[in-house]
Amino acid sequence: MPRKTVVFDLDGTLVDTAPDLTAATNAILTAHGRRAVSLDEVREMVGQGARKLIVRGFEATGDALEEAHLEPLYQDFIDHYTANIAVSSAPYPGVPGLLERCKSHGLGMAICTNKLEVLSVRLIEELNLSHYFGAIIGPDTIGIAKPDPAPYHEAVRRAGGNRGASIMIGDSATDIATAKAAGAPVIAVSFGYTDEPVSAFDPDHVVDHFDEVWPLIASLE
Repeated sequence: MPRKTVVFDLDGTLVDTAPDLTAATNAILTAHGRRAVSLDEVREMVGQGARKLIVRGFEATGDALEEAHLEPLYQDFIDHYTANIAVSSAPYPGVPGLLERCKSHGLGMAICTNKLEVLSVRLIEELNLSHYFGAIIGPDTIGIAKPDPAPYHEAVRRAGGNRGASIMIGDSATDIATAKAAGAPVIAVSFGYTDEPVSAFDPDHVVDHFDEVWPLIASLE
């Protein structure tokens, strides 16, 4: 019998990665004569991959980046971020306890993110959380990114579940749109990375702390 499966977004949901993403972004910006961006600014820029983060960083600090310059800067960003991926990043309060509770109840768990798979795997390993997850799906895993539902479905499949007994936990419009496209209920955390209140995107539930999540998961039929 397929297992009930919980699918998590990564950045801004499971892990507060903004400090290390800010450092990588600022390494690129300051090397090209731009001002550094703040942690709060980056929290509103994250969500559609590193290329979009770089583009938004340049837009916030002056003239827009010319498209021809993006790929070299993207590679520089990836190199810096890979080498410093878990310097200041940490799971949000309540995450370890929730993961352990899900595991003890035999639930499948997966990550569905728009962070590259290799970076996502590296981060989760650095934080000693990899043993909880049956799948980590990035935009490059099957060549499709959220909000398309395909990576969500793949995450559920690889975690040993089925679509009808799964739930998404995320922090952004992208996550909520993904869950809706997949026909899955979605819990939104209020403390993640979004430039609008997450309640504006009409999730099924909004929580302010991971301690509130287990009863909602337990109620999933």
